[in-house]
Parts: sequence; C-alpha cells; structure tokens
Amino acid sequence: MSSVEEVIDKLKNRSKPGSLEGMARYGMAVEKRLGVPVPEMRKLAKELGKNHNLALELWPTGIAEAQIVAALIADPHELTEQQMEDWVKDFNSWDVCDQVCMNLFDKSPLAWKKIQDWAQRDEEFVKRAAFSLIACLAWHDKNSGDERFIGLLPLIVKCAGDERNYVKKAVNWALRHIGKRNLNLNRAAIECAYRIKQIDSRTARWIAADAIRELEGEAVKKRLSRKS
Repeated sequence: MSSVEEVIDKLKNRSKPGSLEGMARYGMAVEKRLGVPVPEMRKLAKELGKNHNLALELWPTGIAEAQIVAALIADPHELTEQQMEDWVKDFNSWDVCDQVCMNLFDKSPLAWKKIQDWAQRDEEFVKRAAFSLIACLAWHDKNSGDERFIGLLPLIVKCAGDERNYVKKAVNWALRHIGKRNLNLNRAAIECAYRIKQIDSRTARWIAADAIRELEGEAVKKRLSRKS
C-alpha cells in the first residue's frame, strides 16, 4: 500500500515544472502545483487502485495533482456529504473543481442534492461546482430521465447573471451539456437559452449566445438525430 509521501514522490517524478506557466495562462492556480499532465495522473491512479483512505489523506496536502488523484482513487460509495463539503470549500482552481466533479462527485447519489445546495452559495468555486456537476451528470448519468434535467433549467436561468468568470463558464457548460443529451433536451435547452438572452445582463447574453450557437448548430443536430 502506498503512502501519501510515496504518491507525492511519484507525482514529482512525472512532473513538468516548465508547464506551469502555460497552466497559469489558462487560469489554473499554480501555487502548490507540480505540473503533472492529466494522463500521467490517471496512469498513477490506475496503478494505485481504489483506496478511499489514501484519498482522504492526499486531499489535505493541498497539492493540485494530489487532489485530482484523490478524486480518481476515492470510492464514490464511501463518499459522505461531509467529505463533499470539506473538499468543495478547498477548491481554488477550475480544473481541480471540474476533475473532482467529473471523476468522483457525479458518481455519488448525493450529487443531485449538492447541485441545489451549492448553487445557493456565494463562493465562486462552490457555485461553479454546482454547474460543473450538472454538466457532468448530463454527460455521464445514463439513468436519469429528461424531466430531471429540465427541472434544473430554472436554476441555470437564475444564475445566468453571475458575472464571475468561473461561474458563468460553468453555467454555460451546464446548459450546453443538457442540450447535447438528446433531441428533447436540445429543444428545452435552446428555449431556456432564449429566455436567458432576454435578461438585462452582458454575462447572460454571452451564455445564451454561445449555447444557441452550439445547440442550433448542424453538428449537434446531426449527432442527436442519429442517436435518436
């Protein structure tokens, strides 16, 4: 069984410190980051296997790559609401937020509840996590019906005026992913986007225009028609 120290040593051996400058340009927080590519983190997580206790020990290091590996090796069936709350308050970079949502949080039955909880919060990355979860569930959750996603559209409308960069991009991502799930949700998401377009907010108009451009595009329409 690997220890926290061993995992961090393995991450350091796979790091590319020269990539940190480029990561910073993409808006990633580089403090306490080693510069390990995501494919290398995934390889390491596969080598480690599921280990929820190790994940819990890796998280408090605050090292971005260690936190992403923690999400990859944690067991979603052992995930508690308290752990989700403990981790979400530590988010300080959009990529860590999205990787944790994508690799762990969206696999928990608690995910739908946390969307509602976190969308009401003021912290930028906590609110982002709510909409990142919506996008990830629209992508990964094969069992939930259309009505469940349609029920999230009013929340997207409500938060479409949030001008903070990492929130508005996640709201946009959530709307687009709902609209790419199937033809029925495509129509619902486009209708939602046109409602958002009417909001007196430059951010809302950007979210709407970007979503409409993709969701009404031929590539999405053709893919969804084939899927149906």
